[in-house]
Amino acid sequence: MTKTMKGLLLAATMMAPLPAAAETFDATVAAGHPPVFRWVRMIDEVFVPGVQKRLEGTGHTVNFTGQYGGSIAKVGEELEAVEAGLAEMGTCQALFDPAKMALQNVTYYTPFVSDDVGKVSDLMHRLQLEDANMQKSYENNGVVYVGAPIAIDDYLLMTNFPVSTLDDLEGKKIGAPGAALNWLEGTGAVGVSGNLTTYYNEIKTGVFDGVIVFASAALPGKLFEVAPYITRAGLGAQYAGSICANADWWNGLPEGVRTAMTEAAEETGDWYTANLEAAVENAFKVMGENGATISDAPQEMREAWAAGMDNAAKAWAAGIPGGTEVLTTYMEEMRAAGATPLRDWDKE
Repeated sequence: MTKTMKGLLLAATMMAPLPAAAETFDATVAAGHPPVFRWVRMIDEVFVPGVQKRLEGTGHTVNFTGQYGGSIAKVGEELEAVEAGLAEMGTCQALFDPAKMALQNVTYYTPFVSDDVGKVSDLMHRLQLEDANMQKSYENNGVVYVGAPIAIDDYLLMTNFPVSTLDDLEGKKIGAPGAALNWLEGTGAVGVSGNLTTYYNEIKTGVFDGVIVFASAALPGKLFEVAPYITRAGLGAQYAGSICANADWWNGLPEGVRTAMTEAAEETGDWYTANLEAAVENAFKVMGENGATISDAPQEMREAWAAGMDNAAKAWAAGIPGGTEVLTTYMEEMRAAGATPLRDWDKE
Protein backbone atom coordinates (compact mmCIF):
# COMPACT_ATOMS: atom_id res chain seq x y z
CA MET A 1 0.00 0.00 0.00
CA THR A 2 1.42 3.35 -1.00
CA LYS A 3 1.97 6.19 1.47
CA THR A 4 -0.72 8.14 -0.35
CA MET A 5 -3.29 5.36 0.11
CA LYS A 6 -2.35 4.99 3.78
CA GLY A 7 -2.80 8.70 4.25
CA LEU A 8 -6.23 8.64 2.62
CA LEU A 9 -7.34 5.71 4.78
CA LEU A 10 -6.10 7.44 7.91
CA ALA A 11 -7.91 10.64 6.97
CA ALA A 12 -11.13 8.75 6.26
CA THR A 13 -10.89 6.99 9.60
CA MET A 14 -10.40 10.25 11.44
CA MET A 15 -13.37 11.83 9.67
CA ALA A 16 -15.78 8.93 10.29
CA PRO A 17 -18.33 9.58 13.05
CA LEU A 18 -17.41 7.93 16.30
CA PRO A 19 -19.96 5.58 17.89
CA ALA A 20 -21.78 7.16 20.82
CA ALA A 21 -20.13 6.32 24.09
CA ALA A 22 -22.14 4.02 26.31
CA GLU A 23 -23.63 5.88 29.25
CA THR A 24 -25.78 5.21 32.28
CA PHE A 25 -28.35 7.79 33.31
CA ASP A 26 -30.17 8.10 36.61
CA ALA A 27 -33.84 9.06 36.66
CA THR A 28 -35.83 9.65 39.81
CA VAL A 29 -39.55 9.64 39.02
CA ALA A 30 -41.88 11.56 41.33
CA ALA A 31 -45.59 10.98 41.93
CA GLY A 32 -47.71 12.39 44.72
CA HIS A 33 -50.17 9.52 44.62
CA PRO A 34 -49.26 6.05 45.92
CA PRO A 35 -48.67 3.09 43.57
CA VAL A 36 -52.19 1.76 44.09
CA PHE A 37 -53.33 4.23 41.45
CA ARG A 38 -53.01 3.26 37.79
CA TRP A 39 -51.11 6.37 36.68
CA VAL A 40 -48.38 5.50 39.17
CA ARG A 41 -48.44 1.74 38.54
CA MET A 42 -47.95 2.34 34.82
CA ILE A 43 -44.49 3.77 35.45
CA ASP A 44 -42.93 0.63 36.94
CA GLU A 45 -45.16 -1.89 35.17
CA VAL A 46 -44.98 -0.56 31.61
CA PHE A 47 -42.92 2.58 31.08
CA VAL A 48 -39.68 1.52 32.78
CA PRO A 49 -39.50 -1.97 31.20
CA GLY A 50 -40.51 -0.39 27.87
CA VAL A 51 -37.54 1.95 28.01
CA GLN A 52 -35.15 -0.82 29.08
CA LYS A 53 -36.29 -3.08 26.25
CA ARG A 54 -35.73 -0.36 23.66
CA LEU A 55 -32.26 0.40 24.99
CA GLU A 56 -31.05 -3.20 24.77
CA GLY A 57 -27.96 -3.37 22.61
CA THR A 58 -27.46 0.40 22.49
CA GLY A 59 -24.96 0.52 25.30
CA HIS A 60 -27.09 3.05 27.14
CA THR A 61 -28.97 2.29 30.33
CA VAL A 62 -31.29 4.24 32.60
CA ASN A 63 -31.54 3.53 36.32
CA PHE A 64 -35.06 4.49 37.39
CA THR A 65 -35.97 5.17 41.01
CA GLY A 66 -39.64 5.65 41.83
CA GLN A 67 -40.46 8.13 44.58
CA TYR A 68 -44.19 7.81 45.05
CA GLY A 69 -46.89 8.60 47.58
CA GLY A 70 -45.59 12.07 48.36
CA SER A 71 -42.08 10.97 49.36
CA ILE A 72 -40.51 13.93 47.56
CA ALA A 73 -43.55 15.65 46.03
CA LYS A 74 -47.13 15.79 47.20
CA VAL A 75 -50.09 15.68 44.82
CA GLY A 76 -49.83 18.78 42.64
CA GLU A 77 -46.17 19.38 43.45
CA GLU A 78 -44.73 16.97 40.90
CA LEU A 79 -44.10 19.58 38.21
CA GLU A 80 -42.23 21.81 40.66
CA ALA A 81 -40.10 18.87 41.83
CA VAL A 82 -39.18 18.03 38.23
CA GLU A 83 -38.59 21.66 37.32
CA ALA A 84 -36.27 22.11 40.32
CA GLY A 85 -34.34 18.92 39.53
CA LEU A 86 -35.41 17.09 42.68
CA ALA A 87 -36.65 14.46 40.25
CA GLU A 88 -35.72 13.98 36.61
CA MET A 89 -39.23 12.82 35.69
CA GLY A 90 -42.68 12.83 37.21
CA THR A 91 -46.42 12.77 36.73
CA CYS A 92 -47.15 16.40 35.95
CA GLN A 93 -50.63 16.68 37.47
CA ALA A 94 -52.25 19.52 35.54
CA LEU A 95 -55.48 19.12 37.49
CA PHE A 96 -53.74 19.99 40.76
CA ASP A 97 -51.39 22.59 39.29
CA PRO A 98 -53.83 24.87 37.42
CA ALA A 99 -51.71 28.00 37.73
CA LYS A 100 -48.78 26.53 35.81
CA MET A 101 -50.68 24.16 33.53
CA ALA A 102 -53.85 26.13 32.93
CA LEU A 103 -54.49 25.09 29.33
CA GLN A 104 -54.12 21.40 30.17
CA ASN A 105 -57.25 21.77 32.32
CA VAL A 106 -59.53 22.42 29.34
CA THR A 107 -61.42 19.15 29.85
CA TYR A 108 -62.25 20.02 33.45
CA TYR A 109 -63.89 23.24 32.29
CA THR A 110 -66.01 21.36 29.77
CA PRO A 111 -68.08 18.71 31.57
CA PHE A 112 -70.84 16.70 29.93
CA VAL A 113 -68.88 16.43 26.66
CA SER A 114 -67.92 12.74 26.37
CA ASP A 115 -67.52 9.67 28.56
CA ASP A 116 -65.17 8.08 25.99
CA VAL A 117 -61.83 8.02 27.78
CA GLY A 118 -59.97 6.89 24.65
CA LYS A 119 -61.15 9.87 22.60
CA VAL A 120 -60.28 12.35 25.33
CA SER A 121 -56.85 10.78 25.87
CA ASP A 122 -55.96 10.63 22.17
CA LEU A 123 -56.98 14.23 21.53
CA MET A 124 -55.17 15.65 24.55
CA HIS A 125 -52.03 13.71 23.65
CA ARG A 126 -52.12 15.07 20.11
CA LEU A 127 -52.79 18.64 21.22
CA GLN A 128 -49.78 18.63 23.53
CA LEU A 129 -47.57 17.47 20.69
CA GLU A 130 -48.98 19.87 18.10
CA ASP A 131 -50.54 22.89 19.80
CA ALA A 132 -48.08 25.73 20.47
CA ASN A 133 -50.24 27.13 23.27
CA MET A 134 -50.24 23.81 25.10
CA GLN A 135 -46.50 23.41 24.68
CA LYS A 136 -45.82 26.74 26.36
CA SER A 137 -47.11 25.33 29.65
CA TYR A 138 -44.14 22.99 29.64
CA GLU A 139 -41.58 25.36 28.16
CA ASN A 140 -42.39 28.11 30.66
CA ASN A 141 -41.81 25.73 33.57
CA GLY A 142 -38.61 24.04 32.52
CA VAL A 143 -40.14 20.65 31.74
CA VAL A 144 -40.83 18.55 28.65
CA TYR A 145 -43.96 16.59 27.76
CA VAL A 146 -42.99 12.93 27.40
CA GLY A 147 -46.44 11.35 27.03
CA ALA A 148 -48.61 8.64 28.58
CA PRO A 149 -51.70 10.79 29.21
CA ILE A 150 -53.36 10.25 32.57
CA ALA A 151 -56.94 10.05 31.38
CA ILE A 152 -59.77 9.70 33.86
CA ASP A 153 -62.90 7.65 33.30
CA ASP A 154 -66.36 9.19 33.41
CA TYR A 155 -66.88 11.17 36.61
CA LEU A 156 -69.79 10.30 38.87
CA LEU A 157 -71.25 11.11 42.28
CA MET A 158 -70.58 8.95 45.33
CA THR A 159 -72.57 9.96 48.38
CA ASN A 160 -73.74 8.71 51.76
CA PHE A 161 -77.32 9.57 50.78
CA PRO A 162 -79.45 8.62 47.74
CA VAL A 163 -79.65 10.99 44.77
CA SER A 164 -82.41 11.05 42.16
CA THR A 165 -82.81 14.79 41.53
CA LEU A 166 -80.71 17.92 41.92
CA ASP A 167 -82.83 18.85 44.94
CA ASP A 168 -81.21 15.97 46.81
CA LEU A 169 -77.88 17.82 46.67
CA GLU A 170 -79.17 20.95 48.36
CA GLY A 171 -76.83 21.96 51.21
CA LYS A 172 -74.73 18.80 50.95
CA LYS A 173 -70.94 19.09 51.20
CA ILE A 174 -69.42 17.50 48.12
CA GLY A 175 -65.69 17.12 47.63
CA ALA A 176 -64.27 17.66 44.14
CA PRO A 177 -60.80 18.07 42.62
CA GLY A 178 -59.50 21.32 41.17
CA ALA A 179 -61.62 22.86 38.45
CA ALA A 180 -64.29 20.18 38.94
CA LEU A 181 -65.61 22.35 41.77
CA ASN A 182 -67.21 24.43 39.02
CA TRP A 183 -69.45 21.49 38.19
CA LEU A 184 -71.34 21.92 41.44
CA GLU A 185 -72.47 25.47 40.71
CA GLY A 186 -76.23 25.63 40.41
CA THR A 187 -76.81 22.26 42.09
CA GLY A 188 -77.34 23.61 45.60
CA ALA A 189 -74.43 21.55 46.90
CA VAL A 190 -71.52 23.08 48.77
CA GLY A 191 -68.36 22.30 46.84
CA VAL A 192 -65.20 21.62 48.84
CA SER A 193 -61.76 21.10 47.30
CA GLY A 194 -60.26 17.66 47.83
CA ASN A 195 -58.40 14.75 46.25
CA LEU A 196 -58.36 10.97 46.28
CA THR A 197 -55.76 10.62 49.01
CA THR A 198 -58.12 12.07 51.64
CA TYR A 199 -61.66 11.38 50.39
CA TYR A 200 -62.26 8.23 52.44
CA ASN A 201 -61.51 9.78 55.82
CA GLU A 202 -63.26 13.03 54.97
CA ILE A 203 -66.49 11.21 54.17
CA LYS A 204 -66.11 8.88 57.13
CA THR A 205 -65.63 11.76 59.55
CA GLY A 206 -68.43 13.87 58.12
CA VAL A 207 -66.32 16.55 56.46
CA PHE A 208 -67.92 15.57 53.15
CA ASP A 209 -71.33 14.06 52.42
CA GLY A 210 -70.02 12.78 49.13
CA VAL A 211 -67.53 13.33 46.35
CA ILE A 212 -67.26 13.71 42.61
CA VAL A 213 -64.99 10.86 41.63
CA PHE A 214 -64.50 8.10 39.06
CA ALA A 215 -65.12 4.38 39.34
CA SER A 216 -61.61 3.13 38.61
CA ALA A 217 -60.23 5.00 41.64
CA ALA A 218 -63.29 4.62 43.85
CA LEU A 219 -62.79 0.86 44.05
CA PRO A 220 -59.14 0.75 45.21
CA GLY A 221 -59.91 3.73 47.46
CA LYS A 222 -62.80 1.72 48.98
CA LEU A 223 -65.04 4.78 48.80
CA PHE A 224 -68.10 2.56 48.47
CA GLU A 225 -67.67 1.69 52.15
CA VAL A 226 -68.39 5.27 53.23
CA ALA A 227 -70.34 6.53 50.19
CA PRO A 228 -72.44 3.58 49.02
CA TYR A 229 -74.75 5.56 46.71
CA ILE A 230 -73.24 5.81 43.23
CA THR A 231 -74.96 8.07 40.70
CA ARG A 232 -73.66 7.96 37.13
CA ALA A 233 -74.32 11.44 35.79
CA GLY A 234 -72.13 11.40 32.70
CA LEU A 235 -69.97 14.30 33.81
CA GLY A 236 -67.39 13.09 31.35
CA ALA A 237 -63.96 11.55 30.91
CA GLN A 238 -61.11 13.92 31.65
CA TYR A 239 -57.40 14.59 31.23
CA ALA A 240 -55.43 15.04 34.47
CA GLY A 241 -51.73 14.91 33.58
CA SER A 242 -48.86 13.09 31.89
CA ILE A 243 -45.29 11.99 32.35
CA CYS A 244 -42.95 14.96 32.08
CA ALA A 245 -39.18 15.41 32.34
CA ASN A 246 -36.80 18.11 33.48
CA ALA A 247 -35.93 20.04 30.30
CA ASP A 248 -32.20 20.41 30.95
CA TRP A 249 -31.83 16.74 31.86
CA TRP A 250 -33.94 15.65 28.89
CA ASN A 251 -32.01 17.78 26.40
CA GLY A 252 -28.76 16.29 27.71
CA LEU A 253 -29.83 12.74 26.88
CA PRO A 254 -28.71 11.05 23.65
CA GLU A 255 -31.38 11.12 20.97
CA GLY A 256 -31.73 7.34 21.15
CA VAL A 257 -32.57 7.46 24.85
CA ARG A 258 -35.15 10.19 24.31
CA THR A 259 -36.70 8.15 21.50
CA ALA A 260 -36.81 5.07 23.71
CA MET A 261 -38.70 7.08 26.33
CA THR A 262 -41.24 8.65 23.98
CA GLU A 263 -41.90 5.28 22.34
CA ALA A 264 -42.26 3.64 25.75
CA ALA A 265 -44.63 6.42 26.74
CA GLU A 266 -46.79 5.65 23.67
CA GLU A 267 -46.91 2.00 24.72
CA THR A 268 -47.72 3.04 28.28
CA GLY A 269 -50.57 5.26 27.12
CA ASP A 270 -52.12 2.39 25.14
CA TRP A 271 -51.78 0.06 28.12
CA TYR A 272 -53.24 2.64 30.45
CA THR A 273 -56.39 3.20 28.38
CA ALA A 274 -57.05 -0.51 27.83
CA ASN A 275 -56.39 -1.32 31.47
CA LEU A 276 -58.59 1.56 32.59
CA GLU A 277 -61.56 0.53 30.48
CA ALA A 278 -61.40 -3.00 31.86
CA ALA A 279 -61.02 -1.66 35.40
CA VAL A 280 -64.12 0.52 35.12
CA GLU A 281 -66.30 -2.44 34.26
CA ASN A 282 -64.82 -4.46 37.09
CA ALA A 283 -65.15 -1.57 39.56
CA PHE A 284 -68.89 -1.29 39.13
CA LYS A 285 -69.24 -5.07 39.43
CA VAL A 286 -67.22 -5.31 42.64
CA MET A 287 -68.72 -2.23 44.27
CA GLY A 288 -72.20 -3.54 43.52
CA GLU A 289 -71.32 -6.91 45.01
CA ASN A 290 -70.15 -5.11 48.14
CA GLY A 291 -73.41 -3.33 48.76
CA ALA A 292 -73.17 -0.15 46.68
CA THR A 293 -76.38 1.14 45.11
CA ILE A 294 -75.59 2.09 41.53
CA SER A 295 -77.98 4.18 39.46
CA ASP A 296 -77.98 6.34 36.34
CA ALA A 297 -79.07 9.94 36.74
CA PRO A 298 -82.30 10.62 34.81
CA GLN A 299 -81.73 12.53 31.59
CA GLU A 300 -83.77 15.46 32.87
CA MET A 301 -81.49 15.69 35.89
CA ARG A 302 -78.41 15.70 33.68
CA GLU A 303 -79.85 18.37 31.41
CA ALA A 304 -80.89 20.52 34.35
CA TRP A 305 -77.45 20.10 35.90
CA ALA A 306 -75.66 21.16 32.72
CA ALA A 307 -78.06 24.03 32.04
CA GLY A 308 -77.78 25.38 35.59
CA MET A 309 -74.01 25.73 35.51
CA ASP A 310 -72.25 28.97 34.74
CA ASN A 311 -70.20 28.78 31.56
CA ALA A 312 -66.94 28.68 33.47
CA ALA A 313 -65.20 27.49 30.31
CA LYS A 314 -65.68 30.82 28.53
CA ALA A 315 -64.47 32.84 31.50
CA TRP A 316 -61.52 30.50 32.01
CA ALA A 317 -60.54 30.65 28.35
CA ALA A 318 -60.78 34.43 28.17
CA GLY A 319 -58.54 34.82 31.19
CA ILE A 320 -55.44 32.98 29.95
CA PRO A 321 -53.28 33.38 26.82
CA GLY A 322 -54.35 30.90 24.17
CA GLY A 323 -57.35 29.80 26.20
CA THR A 324 -60.03 30.64 23.65
CA GLU A 325 -58.11 28.89 20.86
CA VAL A 326 -57.58 25.76 22.96
CA LEU A 327 -61.23 25.67 24.09
CA THR A 328 -62.47 26.03 20.51
CA THR A 329 -60.07 23.42 19.17
CA TYR A 330 -60.89 20.93 21.92
CA MET A 331 -64.67 21.23 21.48
CA GLU A 332 -64.53 21.13 17.69
CA GLU A 333 -62.25 18.10 17.68
CA MET A 334 -64.43 16.25 20.20
CA ARG A 335 -67.57 16.90 18.16
CA ALA A 336 -65.74 15.76 15.02
CA ALA A 337 -64.82 12.57 16.88
CA GLY A 338 -68.50 11.87 17.54
CA ALA A 339 -69.09 13.47 20.93
CA THR A 340 -72.48 15.05 21.61
CA PRO A 341 -71.99 17.62 24.39
CA LEU A 342 -74.94 18.58 26.54
CA ARG A 343 -73.69 22.13 26.16
CA ASP A 344 -71.48 23.65 23.51
CA TRP A 345 -69.29 25.57 25.90
CA ASP A 346 -67.30 27.23 23.11
CA LYS A 347 -70.30 28.55 21.17
CA GLU A 348 -72.29 30.33 23.86
